[in-house]
Amino acid sequence: MHELPEELVLPDGFVSPELPGPPAVPRDAATVVLVRDGTTGGDHAAGLEVFLLRRVLGMAFAGGMTVFPGGGVDKRDADASTRWHGEPPAWWADRFGCDESLARALVCAAVRETFEESGVLLAGTDGTDVISDTRPFHSARQDLVDRKYSFAEFLAAHGLVLRADLLRPWANWVTPEAEPRRYDTRFFLAAVPLGQHPDGATTEAEDATWQTPTAALADWKAGARLLLPPTWVTLTELAEAASVPTAMTTPRSLAKITPKIVHDGTHHRAVLPTD
Repeated sequence: MHELPEELVLPDGFVSPELPGPPAVPRDAATVVLVRDGTTGGDHAAGLEVFLLRRVLGMAFAGGMTVFPGGGVDKRDADASTRWHGEPPAWWADRFGCDESLARALVCAAVRETFEESGVLLAGTDGTDVISDTRPFHSARQDLVDRKYSFAEFLAAHGLVLRADLLRPWANWVTPEAEPRRYDTRFFLAAVPLGQHPDGATTEAEDATWQTPTAALADWKAGARLLLPPTWVTLTELAEAASVPTAMTTPRSLAKITPKIVHDGTHHRAVLPTD
């Protein structure tokens, strides 16, 4: 685990005043880090690139921050009728240290939120096929955002199978206890399927782009991006990966990471248990 740099401070007003009583119970959530092997033109590889969203300033949680697609688990994400290909819920439950019902919900939420926020759909007509053109599902994407039906119903209506085998478990971050809005977020890694192009067409983001992790970190250092600790750590780790296959096959520790917020006399900073 990389130590957080002293320069990684939280913006003024981001930290809520200390509230009386016990910490809020974290809500289960899923985040998907979309990656691709980029090019600089011609056949020259630029290395691994990651898809980033800048959240709308003023949002209740992480407004103005650069993040990966993701969001909270919907109770319907645990629907056992979800058509599925890949490692079973029991495999995911073992990786994330939870029960099978929650594991199923987390994987479903990961795929659903990625589709809602980026337009990337990790699904196919069977276990060997992956959707290459998501335009026919444009209206369904908004219907999912509006919660008109569950993701299981969407898949069934279009004869699709959730491709859990396209995801890899990456990390498990929990919002600090001092915050009133808390999330127990499981991070997943996924390569963008051939032919699909994430667009960031979501009301929650004001900007979307591909960048190498190194370039994104340089933007943060220059003050052009605001990063939360999980995003900074993930980008730092991915900067060490030579390619998408390398990142997808790197063994990961999935212990829960719960930072603490401290005040250094000038700024609020997040401190990791290992710092």
